[in-house]
Order: sequence, then C-alpha cells, then structure tokens
Amino acid sequence: MVRRIGYLVSVTIAVGLIAAATDARAQKSKLGKPETGVGTTTAARKYLEGRWGLVSFDVMPPGKPVVHLGGQGSLTYDGFGNMKWEVRIPPDAVEPLRLAGIPSNNGVVSMSGRTAIDMQAHTLSYTVQGQPPLGAPSGPLALNRKRHWEVDGNLLTLTTKADDGTPLSVAKWRKVEAAATP
Repeated sequence: MVRRIGYLVSVTIAVGLIAAATDARAQKSKLGKPETGVGTTTAARKYLEGRWGLVSFDVMPPGKPVVHLGGQGSLTYDGFGNMKWEVRIPPDAVEPLRLAGIPSNNGVVSMSGRTAIDMQAHTLSYTVQGQPPLGAPSGPLALNRKRHWEVDGNLLTLTTKADDGTPLSVAKWRKVEAAATP
C-alpha cells in the first residue's frame, strides 16, 4: 500500500519538477542558448519551492475508464528536493483507484519523500523513504516509471507513461504561494 501511494506521490512531484525545469530552460543566456549546469537545476528547484494546489488529476488504468480525481490536493516542495503531497479522493473514485493499484486511506492519498530532476529528458524521479526506486511496475504511479513534466506559466503538468508511451496519469498543479524568503 505504501509503495502504491508512493507512485501517486511520484507523479505529483514530477509535475512540480517539470514546472521548475521548464522555467529554468526558458531563461536564456546572452547568446540565446539555454543555461546549463548547476544554475539550471537550482532554478528548477527554486521554481518548485512553495505550495501548489491541485487543478486536476486523471488516472488512465489500461483497459479501464479514466478516473477523474478533480482538484482537491496540495503539494509542498522545498529547496532541497523534499516534497510532501496529499490528494483527497472523491468517494466514487476510491474503488476504481484501488482496482488500478492506487489505494487510499479514508479517501486520502498522501506521501513525502525526495525528488531528482533530469533537466535534459524533462523527467523526474521520486524516492520514498524505505521504498526501492527500481523494480517491476505495479500500477500507473509505480516509482520506476518516469514522470514527464511540462510548464505553462504557473501551471505544472506531470504525466506518467506506460512503456509504449501512452499516458497512465496526468496531474496539473497551480502555484498557490512561493516559499518564504529568510
């Protein structure tokens, strides 16, 4: 159960990281080339810092109808790559998600852990304490599935894909508040 919740959290984190990475890539040097190196990852992390509100979250289990989770959730990300995530599941979505391999605890899926950003591939990985990052996929949000990210202004979209490239989940987050500056 914890592993599957971790998968869902991974997707959410990926969305956050995608936004940060895209923002960093949008920053150009004087030569018009994207910035590279530590600055890019730092900019991505800085972009993600703060609190995000869930706009929408759809899970597409293979061979089953899409499960729409709506927009009741929050994501908090700090400058060190730590993330805490919580999504409230509508009552009519609890059973379809469980059958898809995503259990909830009284209609809530939550997790915390660390993220790593791959700026070139526009993907991120998520590590949940006590859970192995690799292994056989066991659901749409498996930890070993790459999270693909896109950023459009203040909207972060995180997509988990199957081996053939078809989407298994799509989460959209909007920045609610930036991290406090010391």
